[in-house]
Amino acid sequence: MWSAASNYLGQFLEFLHNILFGSWGWAIVALTVIFRLVTHPLNAKQMRSMQQMQRLQPRLKVLQEKYKDDKEALSRETMALYKENKVNPASGCLPLLIQLPVLILLFNVLRDSASKFGTDTFFGVPLAGTVLTGLAKAVGLEGWNNPLLGIGETFKAVAANPSGLVNVGAYLPILILLILIVFLTWYQQKLTGNDNPQMATMGIIMPIFMGFICISMPGGLLIYWMLSSLFAVIQQKYTVNKVAKEEKPVLYAERPREGETAKKAEFAAKPARKASAPAKKESFADIPVSSGKSEAFEYEDDDSFIPRRKK
Repeated sequence: MWSAASNYLGQFLEFLHNILFGSWGWAIVALTVIFRLVTHPLNAKQMRSMQQMQRLQPRLKVLQEKYKDDKEALSRETMALYKENKVNPASGCLPLLIQLPVLILLFNVLRDSASKFGTDTFFGVPLAGTVLTGLAKAVGLEGWNNPLLGIGETFKAVAANPSGLVNVGAYLPILILLILIVFLTWYQQKLTGNDNPQMATMGIIMPIFMGFICISMPGGLLIYWMLSSLFAVIQQKYTVNKVAKEEKPVLYAERPREGETAKKAEFAAKPARKASAPAKKESFADIPVSSGKSEAFEYEDDDSFIPRRKK
């Protein structure tokens, strides 16, 4: 069954290759886009569940502190909290479990198809080559095109002829692709949230681990992985912004359950502002008139400020 599914997926990749002008690179891009669109509902549900769980972390910490000596009560109150906020902890794992066999199948098909890619490149990235084979080619290592080339052997050849690294065309495009994968892995972990110390640690370990794994993977597979990670980051960024606009959880519900008390802020009433007395209207008659020899003026009334020369 697994072999048959692999064959069908491989044939579909060849079909995309034939209709996309014989380009294996564009066939991989099309396959990645189709796969992400098909699995979009599951991915969206998983990411939304993860964000909702993240929002409940302050309340969970309160419950853990309150019922630290009563595991049964902690479990009961935690489940009540999930029910109250309509959050299902399993909904974050279920979509991933459903997609995992498909991901493994797609991974195997792209890896096994490396022999079909030959010397094809996609924007300078060798579809059948790896970062290691690119570095080995740059420094002139014999047998550099061996897909099973090891890390130790490659770096030993680089150390023996470091000047060969000036041939950047042999490895720079696929190396940039690897760096993009590492960055997207780090950014995706950052979006998940680093408030949890364990998540913060994973945010450091996962990018390094992905870089180590992908350094010996064929370029065709790296193109798929980079595009898939880019889709995931965009989707997760959208989900994070959408959930952030919703009401944030509070430590106590508006109607607390038994044993809890809702605390409301009390504000002192502001003293009533005294009505200011109306400003006294001054009459022009109150304005002193100079008694000097200079010209003097007289005014017909107080409401009109029309001076007339005194005769």
